[in-house]
Amino acid sequence: MIRNNYPSDFEAKKLICEIGRRVYNKNFVAANDGNISVKVGPNTIWTTPTGVSKGFMTPDMLVKMDLSGKVLSGKMKPSSEVKMHLRVYSENPEVNAVVHAHPPVATSFAIAGISLDQPVSPEAVVILGTVPVAPYATPGTQEVPDSIAPYCRDYNAVLLANHGALTWGRDIIEAYYRMESLEHYALMLMYSNNIINKVNELNCTQISDLIDIRQKMGIKTGGIPVCETNVQIQQKVDQDKNKEDLIQKIVQKVTEDVLKKMMN
Repeated sequence: MIRNNYPSDFEAKKLICEIGRRVYNKNFVAANDGNISVKVGPNTIWTTPTGVSKGFMTPDMLVKMDLSGKVLSGKMKPSSEVKMHLRVYSENPEVNAVVHAHPPVATSFAIAGISLDQPVSPEAVVILGTVPVAPYATPGTQEVPDSIAPYCRDYNAVLLANHGALTWGRDIIEAYYRMESLEHYALMLMYSNNIINKVNELNCTQISDLIDIRQKMGIKTGGIPVCETNVQIQQKVDQDKNKEDLIQKIVQKVTEDVLKKMMN
């Protein structure tokens, strides 16, 4: 699909069903979880229905709406969580598609209330940037769109506290790829922080280069991860070395004292 051009109704419905199968097969959703939408005009979208597994949708199940929430066509009801999608479109006119899912690792970070903001991967910095956590809101209520509103313009994704994740993009493929990247990023952080127990973060110079790449790709959003300068990193290395030297001196002194007492 060509970016900045709205897809036809036929193409939009076909793509929504395809993305639905992908998020279902990747275990990003279970049962009837998640929802997807895509713009087909300045004021119209196609979106997923309520109560249907995203892995088993067919085009005739989808619902056409305007951005005020009025149903224009379709035999089924839209998901109550379409309010999130409508709010994203309202807050950020450059967005043409939205994907909501519950990818297990990213959702675990959402449950823990931990933002995804460690600069550990060039791809994550370029494609996603930082991913904040929106305050908890009861699913299906107006609280949800209100909770995500502050993040829609400056970021590419948001974690929903104790709920799941939301990504958006200039087209449905970009919105879906961001969901894939989000889960992949969360998985890397989980392994690095909790299994390998070592994380080498990118420094400020490296991040600045990646931000330049991101902007050349036409991506103006995502935020800038907090980073450490080379000087700060070297200072930490020096501090650690000084601590090690001090410990060695203490150990040596204690050992000498013990040996002297034994000899006496």
